[in-house]
Amino acid sequence: MLLLTGATGNVGRELVRQLDAQGTEFRILVRDPARAADLPQRAERVVADLDEPTTLTSAFHGADRLFLLTPGIGTAHTAHAVAAAQAAGVRHIVHLSSFNVLGDPMPAMGRWHHERENLVRASGIPATFLRPGGFMTNALDWLPTLREARYVLDPIGPGRYAPIDPADIAAVAAIALTEDGHQGKEYVLTGAETLTVTDQVRILAETTGTAIEIRDVATADEAVRSRFPHGAPPALAEALVEGFTLMRADTAGLRTDTVEQLLARKPRTFAAWCAAHTDVFRRALGA
Repeated sequence: MLLLTGATGNVGRELVRQLDAQGTEFRILVRDPARAADLPQRAERVVADLDEPTTLTSAFHGADRLFLLTPGIGTAHTAHAVAAAQAAGVRHIVHLSSFNVLGDPMPAMGRWHHERENLVRASGIPATFLRPGGFMTNALDWLPTLREARYVLDPIGPGRYAPIDPADIAAVAAIALTEDGHQGKEYVLTGAETLTVTDQVRILAETTGTAIEIRDVATADEAVRSRFPHGAPPALAEALVEGFTLMRADTAGLRTDTVEQLLARKPRTFAAWCAAHTDVFRRALGA
């Protein structure tokens, strides 16, 4: 049995749909069943909470493969999941980490993910580590300012990165979970194009047929708001500003061909992602 955590997030939802389309038997761990109401009904659901280790026994019972996604900061969720996996006899963990672990020096975002990776390694359970870069779905964080006055806050200026579609991350995860040969591997996943925020906004404007203003951030608070419109806890906010500073200085951008090698196709482009989400952005823009 394959067990998924984070099934209602951007990557998790895509992974659920792909595994369902493949006919794979799997179970999803959900804290709030209502958030999973729109997911394929064939997926077995079990209500549990990674904050509460005593709730995990039934969720992990009979599971031999685990997709481990623990968002936010800290390591408690990962520690609880790893302990439950050990007790259940899980034989393979596919862990969603971050390309930030490659930083030298490693930023706070990278250190949190590095600590989680180390917990998985220390478990003795064979693992595959997925280390994606920035998600294309982060562009949805622009919706509040697009509604407000058709503008986007740009925290990285000339900095470049290669955003990746969560559906491509999910496709790699599905392969790692269902095929042999991926245990012990570390996959750095990016899109195929390195883009500035200006490039991304231009593509979105062309897709929606609407003019969109780009505003360079003037304060740390604005930088945080560009990613978390409703604010973030202090530690996360500080780490985010640090990350944006590093991204602003990276005018080349990290790009790998790992997705193409594993999927035998090119990653989805940002333009294609925007086209698939045109209605969401047009509603925000009043177009």
